[in-house]
Amino acid sequence: MDQKLLLIMNPQSGTKRANKYLPQIIDVFQTGGYYCEVRMTQKSGDARDFVKQSGSDAALIVCIGGDGTLNEVIDGLMMIGYDGPLGYIPAGSTNDFGSSLKLSKDPLQAARDIMWGEEKTLDICTFNDRYYAYVASCGAFTSVCYETPQQVKNSLGHLAYVLQGIKDLSQIRPIPMRVQTRDGDVFEDDYIFAAFSNSTSIAGILSMENEAVDMNDGLFELLLVKSPETMQELGNIVYSLLSQQYHAKYLTFCAADEVSIKIDESIDWTLDGEYAKGASDIVIRNIPDAIHVIVPSR
Repeated sequence: MDQKLLLIMNPQSGTKRANKYLPQIIDVFQTGGYYCEVRMTQKSGDARDFVKQSGSDAALIVCIGGDGTLNEVIDGLMMIGYDGPLGYIPAGSTNDFGSSLKLSKDPLQAARDIMWGEEKTLDICTFNDRYYAYVASCGAFTSVCYETPQQVKNSLGHLAYVLQGIKDLSQIRPIPMRVQTRDGDVFEDDYIFAAFSNSTSIAGILSMENEAVDMNDGLFELLLVKSPETMQELGNIVYSLLSQQYHAKYLTFCAADEVSIKIDESIDWTLDGEYAKGASDIVIRNIPDAIHVIVPSR
């Protein structure tokens, strides 16, 4: 008897390229022995609700959309305690999570990889009472994901994020912040950017070496960028980030499994590219071996 596959799709993601492949994607899954329950998102929160409503008896959950849709799906499956496999067909504008896992950008091939790939256990993180898959960030670049209009993302792709990132840099304001790791290390200064990530790509702009990031080591990577005093220092910072020199002056880069953050509550954040309201006291924790994502067989 065929098993249930819950297929959650955001039809507005990216250039909507994945939409035309939906019948073929379903055919791949049915050939693999599943019957598909297809749910289309119409608004924020739908993907999370679909998982909560229909995910418990699914043998496999598949998400088609951008990282924001995936974030909701993961949030939902953590809420219901789902321990089955998760498939992801990246269909957004940047797809940081998919890039980190080297998932195919071709929707049909990504579906085949889900059917005949292998499970990879991954950590995820909590931001106070919310879950996120690959990055919580604030400061410069942070508004890139949710302030860049979708039509601009669709037409300019990666360039849209670069241009919005440059705009962010021109409007920098220092953020006083205190970060303390569970091991007792304290970092306190004025920063222009902070990221707590488990990914090799952030907003399609910043990237980390594969060797520096293990998505299942019980740790996340902490990157803090100190506020520069001159334009030359800002230029040096940008160069260090783009050339992946994360131990350069003005940068703090290390791994941790838990941090406590003191920060102005008016500072907004993004979780996996989606807006998150700020708080004065924030705790970020790593949850080891939290989800099972299907990746292409090596």
